[in-house]
Amino acid sequence: MSWKWEYAFGASEAASSLPPDFLATIEAAADELVRAAEALHVQGRAHEGLDPQGRQLPVSGGMIRYQVVVRSERVYIVQITYLGF
Repeated sequence: MSWKWEYAFGASEAASSLPPDFLATIEAAADELVRAAEALHVQGRAHEGLDPQGRQLPVSGGMIRYQVVVRSERVYIVQITYLGF
């Protein structure tokens, strides 16, 4: 399987200025999202139809918005909100 995650749009630029511990939390959550998407969408590149709706996920210290693109076998982190607590 080739499922992966990556930052999209300005999220990669935002990630470069985040504290390392919060960034590690985001990366762990993204890894878990990839495992879940891979298990749910076994057909991957053969998928026909619409992709799931984008969602948000609270993480310790903030939240992320993500989008799963099944045919690309990717989870894109599209927004990061850091609250600092």
